[in-house]
Amino acid sequence: MVGVLGEGRCVIELARVIKDLREELEEAVAGAEGAALRFELGTIELEVSVALERSGNAGAKVRFWVVESGAEAAVSSTGTQRITLALKPTLVGSGEPPYVSGLADAHER
Repeated sequence: MVGVLGEGRCVIELARVIKDLREELEEAVAGAEGAALRFELGTIELEVSVALERSGNAGAKVRFWVVESGAEAAVSSTGTQRITLALKPTLVGSGEPPYVSGLADAHER
């Protein structure tokens, strides 16, 4: 889910950022198949600015919104925090680190 701040600035749910990162990494792993140059994918550090939102009803939960660069001042009343996530990717069923190719697209040979 994407939200909009004043002046057209966007915020994105943290879960969406991680989902998009996973999709990009899966594409890179698929691109490593048969490539001569491959890289072992190690720990990924993702640093983001987040705004916390808590709704007032009884079953409410806290939502983390990733703030667009330069938009921190616009959400300062909400309370932005910088967090760093260390993500260690593994392949399902193997527990091994995945490999990614050195080529962005198949046509870059």
